[in-house]
Amino acid sequence: MAKGKLEKFADMASYPHVFEYPYSIVDEVPFEMKGRWHKDFFKNDNPIVLELGCGRGEYTVGLARMFPNKNFIGIDIKGARMWTGATESLRDELSNVAFLRTNIEIIERFFAPNEVSEIWFTFSDPQMKKATKRLTSTFFMERYRKFITPNAILHLKTDSDFLFTYTKYMIEHNHLPVHLMTKDLYHDNQGLIDDILDIKTYYEQQWLDRGLNIKYIQWSLPLDTPLEEPDVEIELDSYRSYNRSKRSGLSTSK
Repeated sequence: MAKGKLEKFADMASYPHVFEYPYSIVDEVPFEMKGRWHKDFFKNDNPIVLELGCGRGEYTVGLARMFPNKNFIGIDIKGARMWTGATESLRDELSNVAFLRTNIEIIERFFAPNEVSEIWFTFSDPQMKKATKRLTSTFFMERYRKFITPNAILHLKTDSDFLFTYTKYMIEHNHLPVHLMTKDLYHDNQGLIDDILDIKTYYEQQWLDRGLNIKYIQWSLPLDTPLEEPDVEIELDSYRSYNRSKRSGLSTSK
């Protein structure tokens, strides 16, 4: 019989590699791992990679298997989904995996300067109504710059034309270095597709089955350049993605 949410939360409360700090408690319960992930948890100096909005943790676990010389932390507020990756990584004794259940809006409270080398955004909610809620907005870029290494690598993998287009404008407007950009990852990848990009999340496979193209951007985020939000109207996605709020009646948004 499949486990319910309460059973999954009970499981994760006992997992040594899962940290639960939702917004409601973070001001009351000190987070002692900030600045100490390398020394106290992973017990090595290998680069730390975050997956923001990790869902079931497919990328966190998949990348950890491919790169034992890197450390991976999956972050999401929805613990029932996270249980899948957390349970798999515990069962398989992956020592380079951790999960943090918290609100990404307060992400800088959990990492110290120069502590994170890469960030993955895997099928984030495009947040078409408000730019400051988009994980690839300059609002969040400023937060990430508080704890990433110089010129850290960021990856966006998305089904959303809106989020892809918005992120492209944000990158171009701020002259950020781009390493790879494609609107059809599995058919127009410039010969650069590899095992990293070929990990497919649960929802990604459903979108592929619906005939949706998967978009991908890889770029660097310097620490010292000024950032400014692009002022551009972007056509909204024409469909409702799984488990996302219904799109508005507007045709474009900034």
